Amino acid sequence: MRRPRRVAKPVVVGDAIGRVLGELGLDAARRAFDIGQCWEAAVGEAVARHARPLGLRGDVLEVEVASSVWAQQLQLQQGALLDALAAALPDGAERPGELRFRVGGAGASSAPRGAR
Repeated sequence: MRRPRRVAKPVVVGDAIGRVLGELGLDAARRAFDIGQCWEAAVGEAVARHARPLGLRGDVLEVEVASSVWAQQLQLQQGALLDALAAALPDGAERPGELRFRVGGAGASSAPRGAR
């Protein structure tokens, strides 16, 4: 006899990944994931084209930027960027305490590589 199939309600993959990381005790990875998900919304499209989050080291978010000019500009805006991230993060998510910028080949095409 065949059992009727249960039809599950669709889940947004991003929401599921964040929840699963938290359930597995990988809170730093979850924090990095949450930041990557809201990065462009928080910092704006122009900044996101030239800077991308790489990962967290403790309470420090490492951000790769396209040039030293971008690093200097964003360093001057660090407080506003942290506030924007806090506003864009999901309820209850902890914002990073500091941003550290490093010059690389950044264009903002990817999410953070995860917690380190």
